[in-house]
Amino acid sequence: MNNSLITYNIDEVTFQLKEDIDFSWLQKLGYVFAVFDQQDSGNICFGVEREGQKKFIKYAGTRPVDYQGEPSEAVSRLKGAIPIYYELKHPSLIEILDHFSVDGGYVAIFKWFNGECLHSHWSYPPPAKYTNPNSPFYKYKHLSIEQRLNSLERILDFHVFLEEKGYVAIDFYDGSILYDFMNNETKICDIDFYQRKPFFNNMGRLWGSSRFMSPEEFELGAEIDSRTNVYNMGAIAFGLLGGELDRSYEKWEASQELYNVVYNAINEDKQKRYQSVREFFNAWNKYKEC
Repeated sequence: MNNSLITYNIDEVTFQLKEDIDFSWLQKLGYVFAVFDQQDSGNICFGVEREGQKKFIKYAGTRPVDYQGEPSEAVSRLKGAIPIYYELKHPSLIEILDHFSVDGGYVAIFKWFNGECLHSHWSYPPPAKYTNPNSPFYKYKHLSIEQRLNSLERILDFHVFLEEKGYVAIDFYDGSILYDFMNNETKICDIDFYQRKPFFNNMGRLWGSSRFMSPEEFELGAEIDSRTNVYNMGAIAFGLLGGELDRSYEKWEASQELYNVVYNAINEDKQKRYQSVREFFNAWNKYKEC
């Protein structure tokens, strides 16, 4: 254990950071019943409750254990993401309620959604994610094919919407998906890195999980466009309905027709993919199972 870590005990939660932070502002928001402190984005998140109302709190401005950057960088990213949540308000996206500065950091407050993250690596790191019956991903993969098709269609519908709003998805992966197993409802929880078009790869390897990233997301200077989103959506479909990186038909759980649609979406040559998420979704809807 790193002796420089500071341990915090607030209401029901215990967590560690690399520095001492005053969280009195957090306690003013309500009773803290959950913490999400394993992200590498520089944010630490909390669940709070006041007068029977639950909210999700995202805070940038400190040094989480798994974050290697500067707090100021995380603050800048979170501030920059706020307008995106408002502009891309959608039934499939968690709802932003408020945001404000606090002691050099920044806070975003969202409506609580009682869903489980499909890539809760902090609780179920691979291979437990795939094999533990309590893992959200395991439970999701054991839903009926109809339930998962409906879930994926909510994701596709949102990305058609953002595409028409002039945005591209960056860093969308199964860790961005929440699923409420009680009500069979899907929501997207993290769009902080989404960008307005035109956008060009300015990093070499962009933010994201390589399991779902297109070739151009590794290529410095490459344009990231609607066809990049098509690849991302196709890769997500293989994760939720097939063998994830094993994209063989043998691992696919839906129809042959939908397999063909999704396989075309992940063509390494972006010119051979569907030209937009709308076109991809239209092809999907043509063959979807009832």
